[in-house]
Amino acid sequence: MPKLIVDGTEIEVESGTTLIQACEAAGAEIPRFCYHERLSIAGNCRMCLVEVKGAPKPQASCAMSVNDLRPGPEGQPPEVRTNSPLVKKAREGVMEFLLINHPLDCPICDQGGECDLQDQAMAYGIDKNRFDENKRAVEDKYIGPLVKTTMTRCIQCTRCVRFTTEVAGIEELGAIGRGEDMEITTYLEQAMTSEMQGNVIDLCPVGALTSAPYEFKARPWELRKTETIDVMDAVGSAIRVDVRGREVMRVLPRLNEEVNEEWISDKSRFIWDGLRSQRLDKPYVRENGKLRAAGWDEAFELIASKLKAAGPDKTAALVGDLCGTEEVFALKKLMEALEVKNLDCREAGSPLGAAGGRAGYIFNSTIAGIEDADAIMLIGTNPRLEAPVLNARIRKRYLAGDCTIGVIGERADLTYPYTYLGDGPAALADLAKHKKSRAKRPMFIIGQGALSRPDGAAVLASAMQAAQSIGVIKGDWNGLNVLHTAAGRVGALDVCALPTLPGGKDTAAILKAAKAGSIEAVYLLGVDEIDMDALGDAFVVYQGTHGDAGAHRADVILPGATYTEKSATYVNTEGRAQMARRANFPPGDAREDWAIIRALAGKMDVTLGFDNLEHLRAAMYKAAPQLAALDSIQPADSGPLDELAKVKGKMTSKGFVSPVTDFYMTNPIARASGIMAECSSLRAGQHKLAAAE
Repeated sequence: MPKLIVDGTEIEVESGTTLIQACEAAGAEIPRFCYHERLSIAGNCRMCLVEVKGAPKPQASCAMSVNDLRPGPEGQPPEVRTNSPLVKKAREGVMEFLLINHPLDCPICDQGGECDLQDQAMAYGIDKNRFDENKRAVEDKYIGPLVKTTMTRCIQCTRCVRFTTEVAGIEELGAIGRGEDMEITTYLEQAMTSEMQGNVIDLCPVGALTSAPYEFKARPWELRKTETIDVMDAVGSAIRVDVRGREVMRVLPRLNEEVNEEWISDKSRFIWDGLRSQRLDKPYVRENGKLRAAGWDEAFELIASKLKAAGPDKTAALVGDLCGTEEVFALKKLMEALEVKNLDCREAGSPLGAAGGRAGYIFNSTIAGIEDADAIMLIGTNPRLEAPVLNARIRKRYLAGDCTIGVIGERADLTYPYTYLGDGPAALADLAKHKKSRAKRPMFIIGQGALSRPDGAAVLASAMQAAQSIGVIKGDWNGLNVLHTAAGRVGALDVCALPTLPGGKDTAAILKAAKAGSIEAVYLLGVDEIDMDALGDAFVVYQGTHGDAGAHRADVILPGATYTEKSATYVNTEGRAQMARRANFPPGDAREDWAIIRALAGKMDVTLGFDNLEHLRAAMYKAAPQLAALDSIQPADSGPLDELAKVKGKMTSKGFVSPVTDFYMTNPIARASGIMAECSSLRAGQHKLAAAE
């Protein structure tokens, strides 16, 4: 391992380490604009200059490896200085050049207060400028409704270009012109098509790329910042929610190497306006066919009377996609106390949880484990739409080389090449006849497009048979992975919100019975994605946050709290329990969901065994101990997976279709968002244009 001396301190680093990384390992602070740990090296801002002893001029530390350094005349380690007078003068010169054309419009720039150029100009710049010529002006470019451009501020660091090309996988942003005429643009000035384009806002070290919806909304020092978890998909990305007063003003990513690295999807980032639109802020009851506002006591009394009249055999409960584990557990305890057997959390109708144990419904290899796989098979999933951050991890693995990717399902642009094996069950059945794979760590990723269908159990059995024949599960490697689309699904399965008792009905059976009239009362906990017409004449209680499909069908509405308004546990697709923390409070009379269920139980003279959140979690952890291990992976036993291969059933010939047809409209919060509506409309227009071509 190479040795070098940084500012008088001798250190030893791994071969291939860049000089900027070695200097930081020694405790030195190196300014930079173009360099980013997750992007390729450009070496074009020159802000990271350091002095290498013996070199004729300062060196760009991001573009030089420690292996390029020569030892001293007597074999002593190379010496690097990061704070010498030469380095100080060089950095001042670079900063002076950067500010030649940069407009000093900090008072109106949304980057003000969190701008790298501001901070580094203060730390490494000088208080005067020797250039008197007029500043260059550049026309602003249109690159979509999410990212606002002020290209006069651009310093051509090319972080945005490298991100869109390398991480997002779209080659739509680039540079034209040379020298002083160089500009960053989409060339034809069309909107970018990536589901992760908002990350260029965080990457931009100046105010050239800022959030268009957030424009002139707030300053960073006005905001109250809360670290929490995203629920727009099942990845469980780490986010920071910034609130002013009672309103969410923006959502930013947090670093989590195991889950989302430092990226989030555009839906996660720009959903915030939907958190306050079309909100349910008071209870409602339906009277003479119309909903009217009511008090909590009136709503509870009506629900209690209807549930008692229906009786346990004619009552059912369904759990939605965005529910935290606490309220699901509370609802299950309420249904158990009422002796109701008809309970299901699989809103889309998949067979998950029925067999195979916990390993049968989680992403066993873990999201970070994608980087260890050397063969990936995507079955009935379009991860670009269902989990863009996870899809970026697959692309990262592809770029690293020596990884084959296959697809059974829809043909789609996934941002990386793949081998297409077929559109559905026939290709999967052929895969089950495949001989043992040469890959050391093969991986299956099975999506809801393959599972959420009437023959889902047979499809899962066939996938398990293919996994056995190929050798996906062996030794310390479990490559059988289920990719969920709902943030609350794994947590609900963990607390067993399923029809486990004899005679209990699943989602499809509940809807069929409700339409036939044999189910008279249905409790919907955040359920909006089912066919509401299938509920027939049943009495429907909807507990949720937005005036979406469930609220339109409901006979009684109980206003709940969104994921930013409550403390709740969410378990992501890999089985990682994470805590979402309250950033603001629900509007009006809305309450946290577990508290609503507890209050309803009290009105029905039913004991649930807890009176506060602490007691609820203690009971929940006793029932599902893995939920107590926050921010960690509890490996599931792969032994019960053999049960999946033994499930009998026949697959149809219908191809696998991803359940996500419109990335921007997948849940009530998204459908209430004006930003998401604009993106959805734009994407529909792009698809029509592409079809016409």
